[in-house]
Amino acid sequence: MATVSARLEVRVRPESKSRVEHAAALLQMPVSHFVRSAVEERAEQVLAEHEAFTRVPATFYDELIAALQTPAEPSAALVRAAKRARDVVGSA
Repeated sequence: MATVSARLEVRVRPESKSRVEHAAALLQMPVSHFVRSAVEERAEQVLAEHEAFTRVPATFYDELIAALQTPAEPSAALVRAAKRARDVVGSA
């Protein structure tokens, strides 16, 4: 087990402290362990969510948005497929 030596201090409202103490008691663990595990779990969640996004250079993003906003010319195959679909389904 790693040595725990760094210190983190936080001030909370008395009601919050009471709730934390009560929750820790329900789990039969020291308050410091309860708080440490809750903080570490939340930190992991935030980091995982933050790192889930792919980062790209601003120029790439701008080019991507421009490409998405500029409709491409349909290919000959797409035009033929659309015509066949209209012939089968009709233009209802």
